[in-house]
Amino acid sequence: MPARSRPKPKRSSLASRLLAWWDIHRRSLPWRARRGESPDPYAVWLSEILLQQTTVAAATPYFHRFLTRWPRVEDLAAAPIEEVMRSFAGLGYYSRARNMHRCAQEIARRGGVFPKDEASLRMLPGIGAYTSAAMAAIAFNGQASPVDGNIARIIARLGALPRPIKEARSEIAATAVALTPPDRPGDFAQALMDLGATICTPRSPDCPACPIKADCAASASGDPQAFPRRALKTPRPLRKGAAFFAKAPNGSVLMRTRAPKGLLGGTVELPGAGWSVDFDVGDAPKYAPVRAAWRRLPGVVEQAFTHFTLQLTIYAAQADAEAATDGCYWVAEAEIDGLALSGVMAKALAYARRYEHAGAERPSSPPAVRSSNMRRNAPSAKSGAAPES
Repeated sequence: MPARSRPKPKRSSLASRLLAWWDIHRRSLPWRARRGESPDPYAVWLSEILLQQTTVAAATPYFHRFLTRWPRVEDLAAAPIEEVMRSFAGLGYYSRARNMHRCAQEIARRGGVFPKDEASLRMLPGIGAYTSAAMAAIAFNGQASPVDGNIARIIARLGALPRPIKEARSEIAATAVALTPPDRPGDFAQALMDLGATICTPRSPDCPACPIKADCAASASGDPQAFPRRALKTPRPLRKGAAFFAKAPNGSVLMRTRAPKGLLGGTVELPGAGWSVDFDVGDAPKYAPVRAAWRRLPGVVEQAFTHFTLQLTIYAAQADAEAATDGCYWVAEAEIDGLALSGVMAKALAYARRYEHAGAERPSSPPAVRSSNMRRNAPSAKSGAAPES
């Protein structure tokens, strides 16, 4: 049957088949309530924040770490923001950590109780349209229809939508609402997520195993992988910058903290300059944080962000432990690994250290990281590396 002539799926039939499949094949996730248990709103909220633009594999150890250290939302609210940032280090999108802390404080002021409805949840710091719908449905079984990457892909395939997801968001959202059953909206949302993570994957979807194959126009077309339609990619601009690795005789390293707001806000970094498309690396030494015999290390450290690619040139020097410019401070070598370092700064620091240990020989070049947004739109619900923000 041609894809265009497929009838629209009926909510009751599709939902019942999908839920029957999910009751058998549901994934066991650390934040997911077991059968017969009521969901923990704190665990659901924590997982949804950690999983934004991140994979399940990457987020799981963070979830265990947060829940062990701060088992209640009130505990997280009482923690210093610096500790929260350190525990978040390496996960990217650091504004999430600041909003998470602010949200925890707001919930603590409400006696540790999360609001149940989608509109009230959306008023909380760091909770947008998707997270409020996911929490309302999953934590409270409210009539809400979250749409993440997996769900958007499934709906785009069900209807063989001719437009890319970004251009069809309103149609996808309306379809999600129409398909959501009134009795198990939270289970239905999670079933769709699991279906997208295990069967209706971006590449090589396993259509014969799909419980809703009969409703899928993309499957009927014979080329389900052709959907969702791909948007034209625009090349990321290349920005350049410099970072300075200053080490004191006692092993301390000169660091600074980025401003709370903005890109990588609140994270700790090597002092540096640039991060612009027209940055002249030849001018970098004049931005050095202290007077020293700076030497330029070979190669660059590269990181892909959401909207641009960054190449950092690294300079290294021995420096006087008494010297420090405004905003910089010395960190003991034993304390460096506990800092709230972003991914790019962790790589820059590791590269400088490798070069230091290698002496005159050049270490292996740092790997270029090519990352992309992977919010529940890849083979394992959240798969692939996430860019930093």
